[in-house]
Amino acid sequence: MLDARFVRENIDLVRAAVENRRSSWDFDRFTALDEERRRLIGEVESRQARRNEASKEIGGLMKAGERDAAEARKEEVRVINDEITADEELLGKVDAEVRELLMTIPNIPHESAPVGADESENVEVRRWGTPREFDFEAKPHWDLGPEAGLIDFEAGVKLAGSRFVVLGRDGARLNRALINFMLDTHGSRGFTEWAVPALANVDTLTGTGQLPKFEDDLFKTGEGLYLIPTAEVQLTNLHRDEVLEAETLPRRYCAYTPCFREEAGSAGRDTRGMIRVHQFDKVEMVKFATPETSMDELEAMTADAENILQLLGLPYRVIVLCTGDMGFGAAKTYDLEVWLPSYDNYKEISSCSNCWDFQARRASIKYRDQGSFKGSRLVHTLNGSGLAVGRCLVAVLENYQQADGSIVIPEVLRPYMGGQEVIKPA
Repeated sequence: MLDARFVRENIDLVRAAVENRRSSWDFDRFTALDEERRRLIGEVESRQARRNEASKEIGGLMKAGERDAAEARKEEVRVINDEITADEELLGKVDAEVRELLMTIPNIPHESAPVGADESENVEVRRWGTPREFDFEAKPHWDLGPEAGLIDFEAGVKLAGSRFVVLGRDGARLNRALINFMLDTHGSRGFTEWAVPALANVDTLTGTGQLPKFEDDLFKTGEGLYLIPTAEVQLTNLHRDEVLEAETLPRRYCAYTPCFREEAGSAGRDTRGMIRVHQFDKVEMVKFATPETSMDELEAMTADAENILQLLGLPYRVIVLCTGDMGFGAAKTYDLEVWLPSYDNYKEISSCSNCWDFQARRASIKYRDQGSFKGSRLVHTLNGSGLAVGRCLVAVLENYQQADGSIVIPEVLRPYMGGQEVIKPA
C-alpha cells in the first residue's frame, strides 16, 4: 500500500508508475476523497477551537453572575460537540474509503526496473549451465513420469479433479528429498526455518497484498479462512503490528508449505503435466531489511535461489521483470527460469522480489534504531521462491533422464534418498 500523502504530493509520478505497469486506478476518486478528508479535518479543528473558546468563557460568566449567558454558551458547546461528532463519523467513513482505495493501487516500480508492456520486454541478466543435448528422443515429464511409475495424473483427477497430481514410489521420495535439501541448504546460508499454517485469515492475506484485489485466485473455506498461495503470506505476517530492533535486521526466514492457487484466468495455459496445478509444494524465502540494505538483500536472495539450481546442476537463466510484468506488490523482481527439454525453453521456477515498504505499510511492520533516528520506520520486505518443488522435480526428471527411461539422481540429493543413484522404470 502506498502512503496517501505520498500519492497526493507526487500524483504525476504515481500516475506514470501505474501507466508503466499497464494498470489503472481511480485517481479522480482519490483526489475527491482526499479533498473531502482535508475539508472535514479543517472543520473539526475549527469547531474544536470554537468549543474551547466557549468553554473558557463559561467559567467567567458564571463567576460574574451572568447565568443566562453562561447557559447560552453551554448550549452552544453542546451543538458544537454534536457537529464535531457528525464530522468525525463522516471523516471515519472517508478514511476507510481512502484506505480501501489505496489497497488496490500497485507498488511503485524501482528506478532500476526496466519499463515495458509485458513479458516480451523482460531483460535477461545472465545464464548458467548449458542445456543438455540428448543422443536419444527425450521424453516430456508427462510421459516419462507415468511410465516410470513416479507421477499419476489420472489418480489426481480421480481424487480431487483437474490440475491435481499424485506422486508415487520414488517420485514421492524425490519430492521429499528436494524439500529437505532446499531447507538444509538455505539454513546453512543463514535462513531460520519455520513451520507455518496452510490456512490464513483475512488480516494476514491483506497484509501481503493478496486481499482484497486477488481473492479470485484463492481457495476459501466455509469458516472464512483461505488456503495460502505461498508461505510468504505467513512468514511476512509473523511480525505484523510489531516494531523490530534495527540490530536484528536483516532477518532471513524460510519455510516449506503446500501452496494452493485457483489459477483463475489460466485456462488453456500449461494444461499438460505439473507446471500449472492447483496444489504444489514450495520452499519460500522471506527477508526483513532496512531501506538502506534491501536492494543488496534482493541480490543476495536471488543468489540463494540460484545456488539451489547450481548444486542440482540444472541450467537456468535470470531475467529482471519489466514494469508491465511485475507482481502487484513488487518494486523490483528477478525471475529464475530453469531449462525444460519438453518446452525446448526456459520456464519460471523462482521469483525474487523486493516489495520495498509496500507490504510493511499494510501490515504495520516497523523497526527502530536508537542511534540513528527517533521513533520507528517501516521495514522493507522481500520474498523469493527457493524453489518451487514440483517444477524442480520436473526439471530433474527431464534433464537427468536416460535412454532406457531411468533417471539419474543428482549427487546432492542422494544422501536424502538413502544413497540411491538412479531411479529405474517401474
